[in-house]
Formats: sequence, C-alpha cells, structure tokens
Amino acid sequence: MPRPVILGVVGDSAAGKTTLTRGLVRVLGEENVTHVCTDDYHRYDRKQRAELGITPLHPDCNYLDVIAQHLSHLRGGESILKPVYRHQDGTFGPPVYIQPERFTVIEGLFGYYLPEMRDSYDVRVYLNPPEELRRRWKVQRDCSRRGYTTDQVLAELDRREPDSEAFIRPQRRYADMLVSFIPIGDEEDDQPVLDAELVLRDGLPHPDLAPFVDDKQDGLTLEDRGDERVLRISGGIDPEHAAAVEEAIWSRLHFATHLRARRLGEYTIGTELHRSDPLALVQLLILYHLITAKAAISVGGDGTRGGAATVSEEKREGVAS
Repeated sequence: MPRPVILGVVGDSAAGKTTLTRGLVRVLGEENVTHVCTDDYHRYDRKQRAELGITPLHPDCNYLDVIAQHLSHLRGGESILKPVYRHQDGTFGPPVYIQPERFTVIEGLFGYYLPEMRDSYDVRVYLNPPEELRRRWKVQRDCSRRGYTTDQVLAELDRREPDSEAFIRPQRRYADMLVSFIPIGDEEDDQPVLDAELVLRDGLPHPDLAPFVDDKQDGLTLEDRGDERVLRISGGIDPEHAAAVEEAIWSRLHFATHLRARRLGEYTIGTELHRSDPLALVQLLILYHLITAKAAISVGGDGTRGGAATVSEEKREGVAS
C-alpha cells in the first residue's frame, strides 16, 4: 500500500485550524483520514504547568522528539500509540492506537519546529490570522467550550504572548501556504466578513489562478513578492466568480470528481451553519495539493514537493480515490 499523504496545519491557539481541517476531512471522508493533534504531546498537565510557571507554547513543555518520531512512523505507514491531552480539564487520558489511512492530518502548535518534523509533510499550511481576531476567537471558544471567563482567557493570552512570539510564529517561514483570514468593515462586528490572504511559496506547484484575477475590490488579486505570490480572495467575492474559480481547480482534478459531492467552506457559529466562499477556495487549494500528491505517490513517486515532476493526467486516473 502506498504511504499516506501528510498534511500539516500549524498555528497558534484558536487560529482556526480545526475549522479549516474539518472541511477537508468531510470531503476526503473520515474513513480515509487519520487525525493527530500535536497538542496531545504536552509534557505537563495544566496543574503541573501552573506549578512550574511554564506555558504549553514553550518547547520544554512538549515531547518534540516523540512528535518527530511518530510523524516518521506515520509517513512510513506504521501505526503509533498516541498520547491524549484532555483540554476540558487539562489532564491526560489513556493513549490511543492510531493507524495511518490514505491521508494524515497533523494539526497543532509545534508541527514544524524541528527539521525532521518538516521533512515528513507533503503539504505545510500555517494559519496566521490578525492577532486581534485570534484573541476574539480564543475568548469565544474557551468561554463557550472550556469553562473559562473572559478575564481568564485574556490574562492567559497575555502570559503566553512571549512564547507565541519566540516559538510559534517563527514556524511561519516553513509553510508552503501561509493563510490569513482578515476582517473587513466593522472590526467590532461579532461575525465580520473575512477576506482570505494566501502567501503561496515555491515548495509546491500551485495551480495558475491568473486568468481569474481582476482589479475589482470584490474579487481576486495576485501579487508577486520575490519567490512568493500573495493571493487575496475578497470576502465579498461574487458567488459566480467564486464558482468559476472552483470549477477551474476541479477541472485539474477530474480524476477525483467523486469528491465534489461534499461542500467546502461550511462552518458553524453556535448551532447555525454558514458558508464562506474564501474559506471554500482555501480548502480547495489545499485539497488540490493533497490529491495531486496522492496521485504521484500512487504511481511510484514521492509526492510533488520541491518542484518534482507532476504525474500525467492519464496516470492519475483512478489513483486518488
């Protein structure tokens, strides 16, 4: 059996990692995806961290060597015994047996910290929302799901800030895609419209979206910055324009059209279901790289990283299912 395709999604706490990956898992099928959160590899529980005066964003608070070892096993198609950290009460649960499937999603704080970790991924994404938006998301999540007060969350954010700056944000440099969702309009709006900004780097062969770039405020813009390209997707993009971009990307994945049955871009606020075209396009671009890497691996290659030759469409037929 070919090795699994490995996706990394790294970012600070409440940066939107779960929202992004949930849509990808929905499309690929839960039965085809192994999910690992590197936050499970904390060295200390919540009580011990308080006693030691250390935050979970410090490398010394995490078993980084074990994360790297487990990533290597998963890439090789081998199972692991993964630790479990329970965010609800800050304690550890019994470890769980994890078997790699066709796709493996690695999500968390420290996914790119060591070189041997970075070498394990086929696709590396870093979520980089504006800090004020992340803090708002953090308050909303931790107060509604983890039993904290607003003051407690804000105080903890301030306490973690030096470690975020020193250890988490520097991992941005290793991403193939740096993704930022940026509020437009009223910044005090509880549900602001969000643009998506993607920094696309040369580690992967990104699809050409130049034909869909326009000068309209509510559309797509693309800017070259050295060996990077910056793609901006307006939160107010015309749905027909967004659908045309999606169609162009799917047309290059015609060997995986069966995946189109499930919708991208969906997210929930409370109990209400919403959809964002920028989120859908970001997820589809990531999906594009996962599927093309899977196709390359299935015919004997080692993925598409580093400008490796892509697999011909004839050989791709049927291998990405």
